[in-house]
Amino acid sequence: MQLRNRKLPRDAVHHPVFARVYARMSVTADLRGGIAAYREELLAGLSGRVIEIGAGNGLNFPHYPRAVSEVVALEPERSLRQLAVRAGLRAEVPVDVVPGAAEALPVKSEAFDAAVASLVLCTVRELPKALAEIMRVLRPGGELRFFEHGRAPGRTLAAVQRTADRTVWPLLFGGCHTARDPLAAIEAAGFELGTYRRLRIPEKGVQFPSSPCVLGVARKPFTVE
Repeated sequence: MQLRNRKLPRDAVHHPVFARVYARMSVTADLRGGIAAYREELLAGLSGRVIEIGAGNGLNFPHYPRAVSEVVALEPERSLRQLAVRAGLRAEVPVDVVPGAAEALPVKSEAFDAAVASLVLCTVRELPKALAEIMRVLRPGGELRFFEHGRAPGRTLAAVQRTADRTVWPLLFGGCHTARDPLAAIEAAGFELGTYRRLRIPEKGVQFPSSPCVLGVARKPFTVE
């Protein structure tokens, strides 16, 4: 793997309490909440070199197809990164877990065939900058696979999301902002939107600010203006 020589803090994000809670809750959500099936759908058909932004505790790793030659997985939070390293050792494809911030990816330009953003764009501090970095590191025609929280279509829940984002939600959930519009942000960054679908997680019962999600694919144009 070729890394760019950038002077970045090794722990750009530090949420040790959230990391411990997330590590437990995410495994339960995968097993009982159906999240694992969405991860499988997200990664289906990938091949070549892939960069994953915000790998968390590595729950995507078992779902990468064997046609993937390498996964460079960035995780800025130390506790989660340690768990991701262990998960990478069990994966069926080569996984290299490294520290780094989404806004300054420590890799060379046009080095990857695909990028994966899974429940992470809601947490990055500077979303346009992070998407510009993803655009930079993808080869022309490369894919961005995304599975993200998103702004609710209904006014009531959207208002709840905005209130949550201004108050306790980011503090409790590792910087998550539920009212962001990932589709609009991805398009504004210059990507060409492909197929996508909106989800509600959980499918039934009480809705949370984080319930509205979107899963899909976008592409880096062969000619970037």
